[in-house]
Amino acid sequence: MKLYRFLTGPDDATFCHKVTAALNKGWSLEGSPTYAFDAATGTMRCGQAVVKKVRGKKYDPDMKLSEQ
Repeated sequence: MKLYRFLTGPDDATFCHKVTAALNKGWSLEGSPTYAFDAATGTMRCGQAVVKKVRGKKYDPDMKLSEQ
């Protein structure tokens, strides 16, 4: 099965660490990152889609994707 996640976070090192952790767990970048101003908080936000192929499992909407 192929899994999809969209990682988001503030424009700081925590976002980079979140993406790095996903890459080190076998996830791959999918598409370009996004960058937008959050008017509610007055900060910039980042986003990046990641995908991962997992063999031997079937998709379940209750699964925690971050644990795959």
